[in-house]
Amino acid sequence: MSLNLRIILIATLVLAIFVTLTAATLERAFSDSAESAQRDRLTSQLYALMAAAEIDERGQLLMPSNELDALLGLPSSGVYAQITDRTGRVLWESSSALGIEPPAAATLDGGNKQFTKIRLDDSDYYRFAFGVNWPTTSGTMALTFNITTDLKSFNRQIGEFRATLWSWLGAMAVLLLVCQAAILRWGLSPLRRVGKELGRIESGDQDRIEDRYPQEIKRLTVNINQLLQQERSQKTRYRNALGDLAHSLKTPLAVMRSALVSKKPGDTDTLDEQITRMNSIVEYQLQRAATLGPAVMGKSVEVAPLVKRLLASLDKVYLDKHIDVKTTIEDDLAYRGDEGDLMEVLGNLLDNAFKWAEQHIELDAYRKKKQLVIHIRDDGSGMPGEMISALLQRGVRADQSTAGHGIGLSIVKNIVDARQGDLRITQRPQGGSEVVVTL
Repeated sequence: MSLNLRIILIATLVLAIFVTLTAATLERAFSDSAESAQRDRLTSQLYALMAAAEIDERGQLLMPSNELDALLGLPSSGVYAQITDRTGRVLWESSSALGIEPPAAATLDGGNKQFTKIRLDDSDYYRFAFGVNWPTTSGTMALTFNITTDLKSFNRQIGEFRATLWSWLGAMAVLLLVCQAAILRWGLSPLRRVGKELGRIESGDQDRIEDRYPQEIKRLTVNINQLLQQERSQKTRYRNALGDLAHSLKTPLAVMRSALVSKKPGDTDTLDEQITRMNSIVEYQLQRAATLGPAVMGKSVEVAPLVKRLLASLDKVYLDKHIDVKTTIEDDLAYRGDEGDLMEVLGNLLDNAFKWAEQHIELDAYRKKKQLVIHIRDDGSGMPGEMISALLQRGVRADQSTAGHGIGLSIVKNIVDARQGDLRITQRPQGGSEVVVTL
C-alpha cells in the first residue's frame, strides 16, 4: 500500500468520525433548541388560554368564542386545548379537537406543571399541563389547563434540518478529501521524483540524484548520492587492486619459475625471498582494496574502549620497555565510521610510538566540530623533517636495523586520505615525534 493511499485512508476515517460526531452534536443542539421553542410556544398559548378563562357565579367555566387563537378553532390544526376538573372530567375542549381523539388530558394539583412527550396511534405529541386552584365566589375550583400539539411539523422540521446538515457536511467532507488528496499529491511529489531518479540510476541512465529537493528529504538524497559514490569508489579500488596485484605478481612468479627450471644451488634462498615478496604484495593490495571511502552512514565507534584494548595489547608486546602512557579522551567521544579503519590508524601509530619511545607516550583525542582529532606524542629520537614524506611511502623505514616492513604509516596515510582527513607528523623541540590525525 502506497504512502499516499495510507494517508488518504486514515484521513478519510478520521474525517468520517469527525463529520459523524459533528452532525450528531449539531442535530442534538438543533433538536434541543426546537424543543425549547416548542415548550415556550405551548407555555404562551396555555397562559393566554388561562387569561381568557372565566368562572361565573354558578361555578361554570366560560370561554370566549374566538378562543384567542385561530389554531384552537381550526379542526385538525394539530394544536388542542383541554380544561379538566379535579376528577379528570373535561370541562372544555377546543374546536380543533373535533373529529379526532387527542391524547387524554392530564390532571394536576394546583401549582404543578408538566411537559411530556406522548405517543398515540403511531403519532407523537407534546403536552403542557398546568394545575390551578381557581378562586370562585364560593371558594376555589381545581382546574388543569392542557395544551397538546402533534409533532408532525416538528419532526418534519428536524428531518429537513438533518437532511440539509448531512448534505452540506458530506459535500464539505468530499471537498476536503479532494483538496487533501491534491495537497498530498503535490507534497509527496518530491518522493516520486526521487523514485524515478533511482529507477534511472538502476537502469544506468544516470549516475546520481541530480534534481533539487526540499530540505526535509535533502539529507536523504545527499546520503544516497554519497553511498552511490562510495560503492563506485570501492568497486574501483577493488578492480584497481586486483589489476595491481596481478601485475605485481608477474615478476616474482617469473623468477620462481626460472629458479625451478634451472635448479641451481642457492635457488632456495631466491624462492624464499620471492615468496616473502609476494606475501607482502598480497597483504598490501588487500589492505588497500579494503580501505573504505568517507564514512557517511557508518556505525558509531566509541574511541576510549578501543584505545584501551590497543594499549593492553601493546603493553604485553613491549613489556620490557615499561612505557608510561597518559591518555586524555573526551567523554562519550565516538567515531562514525569503520571500526577496522580506526583500529588500523591507532594501532599503527601507537605501535610506532611504543617502538621508538623511551619512557613516555601521550595520547589526546577530542571532537572538533564534526571531526575526530587524535594527538600522539612520544619522547623518542623523533623523525627528521626531511624523512617524514619518505616514511609515508610503503616500504621505507627510519631504521633498517629495527624489525618491521615499513608499511604502517603508508596504511595510515591511505586510510586518512580515503576519509578526506589530514595526517601531520612533526619533530618535537624537546625530543620525540608528534602525530596529529584528523578524521
